[in-house]
Amino acid sequence: MKTAARTTSILLCALLLLSLSSALFASDEPEGKSSPGMTRCEMTFDLKGWSAFYKTAKGTGTIRCDNGQTASVRIKAKGGGITFGKSEVVGGTGKFSEARSIDELFGSYVQSEAHIGAGKSASAQAMTKGEISLALSGTGRGVDIGFAFGKFTIER
Repeated sequence: MKTAARTTSILLCALLLLSLSSALFASDEPEGKSSPGMTRCEMTFDLKGWSAFYKTAKGTGTIRCDNGQTASVRIKAKGGGITFGKSEVVGGTGKFSEARSIDELFGSYVQSEAHIGAGKSASAQAMTKGEISLALSGTGRGVDIGFAFGKFTIER
Protein backbone atom coordinates (compact mmCIF):
# COMPACT_ATOMS: atom_id res chain seq x y z
CA MET A 1 0.00 0.00 0.00
CA LYS A 2 2.92 2.38 0.65
CA THR A 3 4.04 2.00 -2.96
CA ALA A 4 0.57 2.91 -4.29
CA ALA A 5 0.39 5.97 -2.02
CA ARG A 6 3.88 7.06 -3.09
CA THR A 7 3.00 6.60 -6.78
CA THR A 8 -0.19 8.61 -6.32
CA SER A 9 1.72 11.40 -4.56
CA ILE A 10 4.33 11.53 -7.33
CA LEU A 11 1.68 11.69 -10.04
CA LEU A 12 -0.27 14.40 -8.24
CA CYS A 13 2.93 16.45 -7.92
CA ALA A 14 3.60 15.94 -11.64
CA LEU A 15 0.07 17.11 -12.46
CA LEU A 16 0.57 20.19 -10.32
CA LEU A 17 3.90 20.99 -12.00
CA LEU A 18 2.40 20.56 -15.46
CA SER A 19 -0.53 22.79 -14.54
CA LEU A 20 1.82 25.46 -13.24
CA SER A 21 3.86 25.24 -16.43
CA SER A 22 0.95 26.85 -18.26
CA ALA A 23 2.08 30.09 -16.61
CA LEU A 24 5.14 29.90 -18.86
CA PHE A 25 2.86 30.22 -21.87
CA ALA A 26 1.14 33.38 -20.66
CA SER A 27 2.45 36.69 -21.97
CA ASP A 28 2.71 39.96 -20.05
CA GLU A 29 -0.31 41.29 -21.94
CA PRO A 30 -3.64 41.42 -20.06
CA GLU A 31 -5.94 38.43 -20.61
CA GLY A 32 -7.69 38.64 -23.97
CA LYS A 33 -5.24 41.13 -25.54
CA SER A 34 -2.61 40.15 -28.08
CA SER A 35 0.66 41.78 -29.01
CA PRO A 36 0.51 43.73 -32.31
CA GLY A 37 0.51 41.33 -35.28
CA MET A 38 -0.12 38.34 -33.01
CA THR A 39 -3.23 36.40 -32.01
CA ARG A 40 -4.24 34.39 -28.96
CA CYS A 41 -6.00 31.10 -29.57
CA GLU A 42 -7.76 28.53 -27.44
CA MET A 43 -8.97 25.04 -28.22
CA THR A 44 -11.84 23.00 -26.83
CA PHE A 45 -11.64 19.27 -27.46
CA ASP A 46 -12.85 15.73 -26.73
CA LEU A 47 -10.29 12.92 -26.63
CA LYS A 48 -10.59 9.17 -26.08
CA GLY A 49 -7.80 6.62 -25.77
CA TRP A 50 -6.04 3.76 -24.03
CA SER A 51 -2.57 2.89 -22.84
CA ALA A 52 -0.48 -0.11 -21.84
CA PHE A 53 3.09 1.23 -22.00
CA TYR A 54 2.14 2.47 -25.49
CA LYS A 55 -0.43 5.28 -25.45
CA THR A 56 -2.81 6.25 -28.22
CA ALA A 57 -5.76 8.64 -28.32
CA LYS A 58 -7.93 10.32 -30.94
CA GLY A 59 -10.39 13.17 -30.80
CA THR A 60 -11.85 16.30 -32.30
CA GLY A 61 -11.95 19.94 -31.31
CA THR A 62 -12.31 23.57 -32.30
CA ILE A 63 -9.67 26.30 -32.25
CA ARG A 64 -10.87 29.89 -31.81
CA CYS A 65 -8.60 32.93 -32.04
CA ASP A 66 -9.12 36.51 -30.90
CA ASN A 67 -8.60 37.71 -34.50
CA GLY A 68 -11.76 35.83 -35.60
CA GLN A 69 -10.06 32.78 -37.12
CA THR A 70 -11.60 29.39 -36.23
CA ALA A 71 -10.95 25.83 -37.32
CA SER A 72 -12.41 22.40 -36.66
CA VAL A 73 -9.57 20.00 -35.90
CA ARG A 74 -8.70 16.33 -35.53
CA ILE A 75 -6.35 15.37 -32.72
CA LYS A 76 -4.06 12.33 -32.45
CA ALA A 77 -1.76 11.49 -29.56
CA LYS A 78 0.81 8.69 -29.58
CA GLY A 79 3.63 7.87 -27.23
CA GLY A 80 4.93 5.68 -24.48
CA GLY A 81 6.00 5.62 -20.88
CA ILE A 82 4.84 4.06 -17.65
CA THR A 83 1.14 4.30 -18.31
CA PHE A 84 -1.86 1.99 -18.08
CA GLY A 85 -5.56 2.49 -18.58
CA LYS A 86 -8.43 3.74 -20.67
CA SER A 87 -9.79 7.28 -20.52
CA GLU A 88 -12.02 9.86 -22.14
CA VAL A 89 -11.78 13.65 -21.83
CA VAL A 90 -14.92 15.61 -22.71
CA GLY A 91 -14.81 19.40 -22.92
CA GLY A 92 -11.05 19.73 -22.42
CA THR A 93 -9.39 23.09 -22.96
CA GLY A 94 -6.08 24.20 -24.41
CA LYS A 95 -4.29 27.55 -24.46
CA PHE A 96 -1.71 28.30 -27.13
CA SER A 97 1.09 30.81 -26.81
CA GLU A 98 0.68 33.82 -29.11
CA ALA A 99 0.93 33.08 -32.84
CA ARG A 100 0.97 35.13 -36.04
CA SER A 101 -1.98 33.14 -37.41
CA ILE A 102 -4.03 30.03 -36.75
CA ASP A 103 -1.95 28.25 -39.42
CA GLU A 104 1.05 28.12 -37.04
CA LEU A 105 -0.92 25.93 -34.63
CA PHE A 106 -1.29 22.88 -36.87
CA GLY A 107 1.27 20.08 -36.79
CA SER A 108 2.96 17.85 -34.23
CA TYR A 109 3.92 18.89 -30.72
CA VAL A 110 6.34 17.17 -28.34
CA GLN A 111 4.17 16.02 -25.46
CA SER A 112 4.65 15.18 -21.80
CA GLU A 113 1.76 14.06 -19.64
CA ALA A 114 0.92 12.91 -16.15
CA HIS A 115 -2.47 11.36 -15.44
CA ILE A 116 -4.28 9.57 -12.65
CA GLY A 117 -7.86 8.59 -12.12
CA ALA A 118 -10.46 5.98 -11.38
CA GLY A 119 -13.97 6.92 -12.37
CA LYS A 120 -13.39 10.66 -12.72
CA SER A 121 -10.00 11.41 -14.18
CA ALA A 122 -7.77 14.51 -14.40
CA SER A 123 -5.12 15.27 -16.99
CA ALA A 124 -2.57 18.04 -17.53
CA GLN A 125 -0.22 18.26 -20.47
CA ALA A 126 2.46 20.68 -21.59
CA MET A 127 3.81 20.60 -25.12
CA THR A 128 5.76 22.61 -27.64
CA LYS A 129 6.26 22.90 -31.40
CA GLY A 130 9.01 25.34 -32.28
CA GLU A 131 7.96 28.77 -30.99
CA ILE A 132 4.40 27.62 -30.23
CA SER A 133 3.52 26.14 -26.84
CA LEU A 134 0.26 24.53 -25.77
CA ALA A 135 -1.06 23.77 -22.28
CA LEU A 136 -3.99 21.34 -22.10
CA SER A 137 -6.19 20.47 -19.19
CA GLY A 138 -9.28 18.39 -18.84
CA THR A 139 -11.35 16.08 -16.76
CA GLY A 140 -13.10 12.97 -17.84
CA ARG A 141 -13.71 9.41 -16.91
CA GLY A 142 -11.83 6.17 -17.05
CA VAL A 143 -9.23 4.22 -15.18
CA ASP A 144 -5.68 5.38 -15.78
CA ILE A 145 -2.39 6.02 -14.08
CA GLY A 146 1.09 6.94 -15.26
CA PHE A 147 3.16 9.36 -17.24
CA ALA A 148 3.98 9.38 -20.91
CA PHE A 149 5.94 11.25 -23.56
CA GLY A 150 5.19 11.38 -27.24
CA LYS A 151 3.64 13.27 -30.12
CA PHE A 152 0.41 15.27 -30.10
CA THR A 153 -0.81 16.17 -33.61
CA ILE A 154 -3.43 18.76 -34.57
CA GLU A 155 -4.82 18.62 -38.15
CA ARG A 156 -7.56 20.55 -39.98
